[in-house]
Formats: sequence, C-alpha cells, structure tokens
Amino acid sequence: MSKKKDMYIDKKDTYKRLKKQRRNKGGSHGGMAAVIILVAFALGLGSFFLTRERLKSQDKTHKTQSQLSNKAADIKKAASGEVNKSEDTIETDTNLSGNAKDDIVTVDDTAVDGKTQEDIMKTEANFADIIDTADTTENNTEEVKETFLPGTEVRRKPRKVKGIYVTGPRAGKESYMKELIGLVDTTELNTMVIDIKNDNGEITYKMDLPEVKAVHADVNYIGDIKELVNQLKEKDIYLIARIVAFKDPILAENRADLCLKKKDGSVFRDKNGLCWVNPYKKEVWDYLLSIAKEAAKVGFDEIQFDYIRFSTDKGIKDVAFGKEAKTKSKMDIITEFTKYACENLKPLGVYVSADVFGTIIDSKVDAKIVGQDYKEMAKYLDYICPMIYPSHYQDGSYGILHPDLKPYDLIKKALEKSQTALKGVNTDDKAIVRSWLQDFTATWLTNHKSYGPEEIRDQIQAVYDAGYEEWILWNGNNDYTKGGLKKE
Repeated sequence: MSKKKDMYIDKKDTYKRLKKQRRNKGGSHGGMAAVIILVAFALGLGSFFLTRERLKSQDKTHKTQSQLSNKAADIKKAASGEVNKSEDTIETDTNLSGNAKDDIVTVDDTAVDGKTQEDIMKTEANFADIIDTADTTENNTEEVKETFLPGTEVRRKPRKVKGIYVTGPRAGKESYMKELIGLVDTTELNTMVIDIKNDNGEITYKMDLPEVKAVHADVNYIGDIKELVNQLKEKDIYLIARIVAFKDPILAENRADLCLKKKDGSVFRDKNGLCWVNPYKKEVWDYLLSIAKEAAKVGFDEIQFDYIRFSTDKGIKDVAFGKEAKTKSKMDIITEFTKYACENLKPLGVYVSADVFGTIIDSKVDAKIVGQDYKEMAKYLDYICPMIYPSHYQDGSYGILHPDLKPYDLIKKALEKSQTALKGVNTDDKAIVRSWLQDFTATWLTNHKSYGPEEIRDQIQAVYDAGYEEWILWNGNNDYTKGGLKKE
C-alpha cells in the first residue's frame, strides 16, 4: 500500500530528527524528551492501526449480517377467476371467466407423469436449497426480521371499492389500459383488480423471486409493473392484486410433491386437464405469500386470494391429501391458511381479501365441498368477496324460478343471507362484504338474458339495498358496460 504523508509518519525520519536534537542540545533533558516523544508516537500509531482494523471488521460484519437478513427475508418464504356455484352445478366448476378464454393456457396432460425423474429431482433440489439457505441464515444471525415496507401502517387507507377486474395481458397493453383508465376517470369506478398470479399459475410480470424462477412461472405480460402502478396511483385508483391460490398448474407440474394425487399415485386433473396444488402443504402457503409480499412491495393496496379452495371436479373424492387431512377438514385448512396469510400480510400495510363461492353463505354442503367457511374466514379477512353471479345459481334458488332473469332479486336475497350468516361475529373483527357482480351474458343457460346497463345497475342497487356499499364487476374479456355505471 502506498503511504500518504497526511496519514502516516516516517519513523526513520523522526528518529534522525530526534538524534540530531540530542546532539545539538545535549544533556539528560533532551534525551528524556526524545524518549517521551518516541513512546507517545508508538502508542498513537498503534492506536490508529487498531482502530482502523476494528472499524473494518465492524463494517464487514454489518454488511454480512445485512446481506444475510435481506437474503433470508426474500427467500424464507420459498415454495415449502372462479365462479359462484349452486349445489347442482358445483361439480362442473365452470371457468370463472365465463365466455372469456383470452388468457387460458393449454397444458399437456402428461406433463407431470411424463416428466423425467431427473427433472423432478432437480426442481425439488432447487427448492430445498432455497429453504435450507433461509434456515441456515436464521440460525447464524441474531434475528432475521421482515424488512418490507417500513412504517407501512400508514398505507392502510380504506376505500369504498367500486371496481373492475383486469387480466395480466390487458394490464400490459398500453392502449387497452388507456381505455380502462378513461372508464374509471369518467364513471363512479375507483378500483382495479389486476392479475398478479393468474388461473394458470403464471406470475404476470418478471418477479425476482428464486422460488418463482425455479418453476419458470414468471412471464412478461406486464413489462414494467412499477411504472403501471405509478401511473394508476397518479389517477388515485385503488389497486388490488389478484393471486390465484390453489389452482396452480405450473407449480403442480414442476413440483410433483406438492400437486394433488389420487390414492393410486396418479395425478389429479380437473375437467380442463389442469392439476392443482395441495392446500394442506405449508410450502404452498409460503410460495403464495412470497408472491403476495412482492405485490405489496411494488405498491398494491390490497392482496386478494382467488381459488382459495379445493377443486370440485370429478375425481376429487379419490385424492389422497396426506396425513394432516385425517385430523383437519377442508374447511379447517382453508381457514388456517386465511389466518396465516392475514397475520403475515397485514403488518406490511396492505389489506387482505378472499373470493368465495356465493352459495357457501348459507349452504353447508357447498362449504364442505370447497372448504370455505364464510363466518370463520370473515373473522380474519379485511374483506370477503362472495361471487354472487345470478347465472350461477340453480333454478329455484331463494324462490326465484330463473335467477339469471332476476338479477336484483338474486343479489338482494343472497346478501340478506350474508347479513344473517355473519351475525355474532365481533364487529371489530368482521370482514367487510364486497360482492362480485355479473357483467357478462350467460349464453350457456337455457333461461338467460342479455346483460346490459339495466342489469348492471339492478345488481349494484341490490347491493346498496341489502345494506352493503362495495362491489366489483367481473367480465373475463374486460369489456365492461359503461351504460350501467354512474357518471363521475
């Protein structure tokens, strides 16, 4: 290392100078002075070097702990839409998008069974490394704490939501978003529910998470998520991140140990040939929360879980859910996940909501099939969102001959049942009910009607008349009926 004159002293030069002073002055006093100066110099120089090395060491330790803490926080949570159904139709599990197929991906039926053992082992080993690294980090640092969004409690500002749903591909298309922003600007709308993890298991933007990259789940529908969020925030639009939970063919295809399997060892697939992940697997929970936390970090106000349930398709009765399923029911495990998600996400400054079947409000049969306990889930969530589309109730529901023909009556009756179901839940703990409403025409029904401005307005009015204030419109193609909305 080159020595700088303003930082270091030339010891040889000092010694010569002192020796010359002794010859010139002579006597014991000169010698004593020289000794004192030398001792003081040695002590000072030694103290300088010791202090410098200690500071270097502290700085290195601080950086290492900081890196470990950040790494642990990011990867500790490594991996370890739908429609309202009636008791008659619940087994068919109609796709949430109704007549919309713009973002459906076809999956090879043999993708899991056909995958080589080597491929599966590599993927599982990758996830194991992620979990092991996080565990090791925790054991070797003082305490690893979540460092997301410091001081974010100020972010929880409630909004009486009047919203629309937006797919990932649509959200990533500038011209289309311009149109939707214009719709919000000129009507009573104030919210967008945007796909962050869709029905196919795709993460709709390039998310920098090891567990997401390990299964190649991130796509680039939304080129710049931060820019999109900022653009919408400038318009004062409330942002909800839709995260599809247990319908996840990508994670299931890549993690055979997490997917639903029948008792004979074969992979369970729904009517569309897609496999699901097992809600009893805690590693799946952590995978979902890692994604949710990233959405919170980029600025979403709320995390909304969809498909927070079990599949209802044919063959689900043959699935082996594991040892835990022997002591915990489907309703137990979905409620536990709901509680776990709320405990981990609310401290980050975001609200937490979940979409549920409308019929679980007053049908114990449907609740047990899908695993959704309306009253218990409402104890933990900020918002609970029943999908009370008139077209998805069986004829005769609530005494209505053909529910799709009577949207006002169906919505009002369903929400009156909601009021009854949530009686007894502590007001401070009870989730706000925010309904999904139908902005599409159910052409598959014999007894259906074309939904236009009148049908949209009737449903919204029914929400208000039932004593509620919030709602979201669903249209799988994101083609909304402006005439049914009040002008701003």
